[in-house]
Amino acid sequence: CTLEGHTNAVSSVSFNPDGKTLASGSWDSTVKLWDAASGAQMCSLEGHTRAVKSVAFAPDGKTLASGSNDETVKLWDAASGSQKSSLEGHTRPVSSVSFAPDGKTLASGSGDRTVKLWDAASGSQMSSLEGHTAEVNSVAFSPDGAVLASGSGSPLDSDNSVRLWN
Repeated sequence: CTLEGHTNAVSSVSFNPDGKTLASGSWDSTVKLWDAASGAQMCSLEGHTRAVKSVAFAPDGKTLASGSNDETVKLWDAASGSQKSSLEGHTRPVSSVSFAPDGKTLASGSGDRTVKLWDAASGSQMSSLEGHTAEVNSVAFSPDGAVLASGSGSPLDSDNSVRLWN
């Protein structure tokens, strides 16, 4: 099955935890939701103004996060496709988003060399983790949520590291 509908490169995909819906983020600035069984496009989420680099569902499947080159993270209602909030604070493109296992915290990694932690319910920034000397390309929580890993680096920088945050 091939899911077609984006007009530019697809940079990220994520299954809803129930396995019924797939989200895709694209350089066409959209997030699309697909019926995983039929491959039918359910809706197109529009709100980002530049490429969408990362998408991730909350553990309960009710919220979808997207990170973009427009330097924002957006939270979407996964059932209706409506935008719940726009999280602003990064000063460079957002390359990765990840929910903590309890769904209460969202992490985002950016080209501004920071990892930001957000309250997923309110959208408020809880903290900014600094220490990387290059863009943060990836963020992921441990299964118990006690540790956050971030990966950094670029061909032009010597950071090329993974940091673990408690």
